[in-house]
Amino acid sequence: MFDNYYSLTGRPFQLTPDPAFYFESATHRKALSYLGYGMAQAEGFIVITGEVGAGKSTLVAHLMKKIDPERLTVGQVVTSNLDGKELVHIAASSFGLQVDGHDKAAALGAIEGFLHAEAREGRRCLLVVDESQNLSVEALEELRMLSNFQLGAHPLLQVLLLGQPEFKTVLAGHQSLEQLRQRVIATHHLEAMEQAELQPYIEHRLHCVGWQGNPRFAPGIFGDLYDATDGIPRRVNQIVTRLLLLGAVEQSELIDEAMLASVLTEMARDNAAPANGKPHAVTQGFAGQSAAGPVKHAAQCAASDHVMPHDMDAVSGGEQHRLEEMLAHRDAQIAELQQAVVELAQIERRRQNAPDLSDLNREMEMMQARLEEQERTVRHVLTMLIEWIESGEKPRAAA
Repeated sequence: MFDNYYSLTGRPFQLTPDPAFYFESATHRKALSYLGYGMAQAEGFIVITGEVGAGKSTLVAHLMKKIDPERLTVGQVVTSNLDGKELVHIAASSFGLQVDGHDKAAALGAIEGFLHAEAREGRRCLLVVDESQNLSVEALEELRMLSNFQLGAHPLLQVLLLGQPEFKTVLAGHQSLEQLRQRVIATHHLEAMEQAELQPYIEHRLHCVGWQGNPRFAPGIFGDLYDATDGIPRRVNQIVTRLLLLGAVEQSELIDEAMLASVLTEMARDNAAPANGKPHAVTQGFAGQSAAGPVKHAAQCAASDHVMPHDMDAVSGGEQHRLEEMLAHRDAQIAELQQAVVELAQIERRRQNAPDLSDLNREMEMMQARLEEQERTVRHVLTMLIEWIESGEKPRAAA
């Protein structure tokens, strides 16, 4: 693996959010200020929006690490096209409440009882709802109703909504959401990193895993990398991971512009990222940026339930996000496969020079088995993508 080759203690550019790698860019610092102000009010709604991969989930994970659980109880929901009834049950589950059957009234009663019990123990409650752009108007109204629970004059529940840019548009313009809008006490749109922040961001994540300057990065690479990613953290992570893999394969101590060009060309060929910094998913205007078409809770007469993925104006925000997740999953599996190849090559060199081959042979057998498993997983994910693109059906969950 490249982390072994470069003597790193971990993988610095994972695609999944990890608060241990939190980097406070200017926009994240501003978002934390709004969050701090909003949470100090102890009521209403806080709204944070941002592009896919801008770092919303990492921001919240960082915030959760700073929260005193003796003073604040947090429930977290990742939405997936939930209606009002479903949302109430998921919200109950997020606080660890078990509600038998599908009785909405029972779920609401359980939530209210829980909120009162927490208040008596001196704890406030916060519900974090991720991917809010997937919610129906009905579900958003249920959230508003949940925020009505009070003990005397004191509100019992505050809600933090995270969503993609289209959610901000819907929230601002949908006529049925006026009452919810009046309860939004803080909002911030998480922008991309500034160009000057890209190098510190990369070096920060490397330092978190014991980086001692190997590999080095050519000074000119950061401008090209910013052009290729538009400063979106997840895109940066995706490309830098490929760069480190290439560096390990070529046993290079320097990551330069030529290697970046090679990686971008390969990723464009794989439909993982185009060269020259435009949206890095399947096609221009699709998973790498906000859809121009309708979203579920904004369009009264939007596209039907079965749309072809290549019909860009009919693809919902939720489907874009799902495709983004599938592509990220595929890239992670490919990265694992490439890392396994590097390890296998290293083992082979050691085996050729070692007098006692028994341990190395066993290690090589394990690595070969791992390679076969990674190949099967990559084929599985690619098959799902191909099925979706050819059939127009929504993708199955990745195994």
